[in-house]
Amino acid sequence: MALWRIRATVDDRPGYLSVLTASLALRSVNILAVQVHTTEAGAVDDFLVDAPDALTEADLLGAIARGRGRDAFVARAEAEGLADQPTRALVLAGRLVHDQDALGEALVALLDAAEVRWRPEPLTGRPGYDDARMTLADPAGGSYEVLRSRPAFTPAEFARAQALVELSGTLLRRHQEQTTLLLPDGAELTVRPAAAEDAEAVRELHARSSAATLAGRYLGGGAPSEARLSRLLEPAGGRTLVAVSGDRVVAMASLLAEGDLGEIAILVEDCWQRRGIGTALLRRLRAYAERGRFAALVAHTGADNVAMLRTLKRLGAGPADRDGSMISVTLAVPGRESVGDETPALS
Repeated sequence: MALWRIRATVDDRPGYLSVLTASLALRSVNILAVQVHTTEAGAVDDFLVDAPDALTEADLLGAIARGRGRDAFVARAEAEGLADQPTRALVLAGRLVHDQDALGEALVALLDAAEVRWRPEPLTGRPGYDDARMTLADPAGGSYEVLRSRPAFTPAEFARAQALVELSGTLLRRHQEQTTLLLPDGAELTVRPAAAEDAEAVRELHARSSAATLAGRYLGGGAPSEARLSRLLEPAGGRTLVAVSGDRVVAMASLLAEGDLGEIAILVEDCWQRRGIGTALLRRLRAYAERGRFAALVAHTGADNVAMLRTLKRLGAGPADRDGSMISVTLAVPGRESVGDETPALS
């Protein structure tokens, strides 16, 4: 038996795919995988098949024609083709996570392309494709031209390629936003936006933190639930930063959106406190707020949380409001109108 890749177009009407598969079955062709691409010309059916060794390309083309298939493409396939397209796309996405310069190679593998050309000039116009050529913007600058003589590109393949490009862009932006924080004592930390995959390291940060530190961060409560932790790592409309030493997250700072206000909070592992980490993280969150739509930032903390109050004061905290044991402090966002000027300043 031999592996073949078959692509053919049939009318997008009930029963037409079964006619094609029945014609292949009459030649003892075993279908291992099938994908259907919807196009204006009809349904493009993409098969990976196992056929008797005696069958030739001409035999398969004849079976396709008898099965009402048209615009047929037949080529020998390798065992790697047994992986379905979703699996292949996920593998390539994982490769991009570890090697952000591999986008061109990933496009070749995803599309079975004959050639991918990179050009330093940015893409003129919108990304697009025709039968044999696909053009895509390179998030790092420049553009890609993907070439394949046959079979013709389909809308589904273009959508997959665009998704891979968007993932590459997200990874690139995250890498660009990563900075090295040099502490006064010479220690170095990596500061970057948090992501869902940081969940385990952040759970370990909470486990290493004392009850007093957790109470200061969560206003008397313990570590957050799994659901809340997930929201903190990737807050809708906001941002969370983590400070990393080696493979350990030693601090995190969150900005949560509440309308046009942003609520900020920090958690620093006990042995890393009083080294300027909290101040550095909050400065970066305020810079992020300045680029966004936030009118002001507010922090809620306990009246006995002296370290947090000092950090906020260093950042120029203005209005403060006390409600029992809790103090709410407002930080102005540069370029925005001040909020709550009638409230007494933090002292």
